[in-house]
Amino acid sequence: MELNAMKEREEICDVCHKMWQRGIVAANDGNVSVKLEDGTFLCTPSGVSKAAMTPEILVHLAADGSVISAAEGYKPSSEMKMHFRCYAERDDVKAVVHAHPPVATSYASMGRALDGYQTMENIVNLGAVPVAPYAQPSTDEVPDSIAPFLQEHDAILLAHHGALTVGESLTRAYFRMESLEMFAKTSLYIHLLGGAPDMPEDKINALMDLRQNGYKIPGRHPGYVKYNKPEEK
Repeated sequence: MELNAMKEREEICDVCHKMWQRGIVAANDGNVSVKLEDGTFLCTPSGVSKAAMTPEILVHLAADGSVISAAEGYKPSSEMKMHFRCYAERDDVKAVVHAHPPVATSYASMGRALDGYQTMENIVNLGAVPVAPYAQPSTDEVPDSIAPFLQEHDAILLAHHGALTVGESLTRAYFRMESLEMFAKTSLYIHLLGGAPDMPEDKINALMDLRQNGYKIPGRHPGYVKYNKPEEK
């Protein structure tokens, strides 16, 4: 079988290997997809460790989800409904990453958003990250659960499930997953060390302005918003 989009296939495999090496997926966890220039999609197959991902086993899908080509014995990820909703809701999204980063997933399982404003990197890179309500995997419940957050967020925690990031490129989508787990780790460490107040609101607003007008970072940002109730911090 002659493979199309070899550059994108290799990029997906590189990201999958990094996800496994960094411990943000285990066994067959997680899935990755990319939107190609012709409007079709490449995605990781179901039931394969990200450590073992190779270009020839990636699945090529049409916009309606039908399989254009796949290696014998491989089928698309069961979570592609979630991926397709991301692409449908936002024209700027060209790649989607779903993983189970352990600290971020722990926050998601507790129903706690990541909405601390103690470090400049977290404020600039992602802003507050909400928790989408629990949804049965591989069903329409999952895309429906994330839809309300997609217009303002590039990263979403999935209750009792994991995390989702989107990007204008696969590199950006993956880096946002790394940034999300770092956000969760620093939030946990700050809590264990006794907690810390948010930065002053004028400093937060200045950083968000820097993101938009200085760094000119693409994607979406929710602005200054708090999701957790005070007692949940």
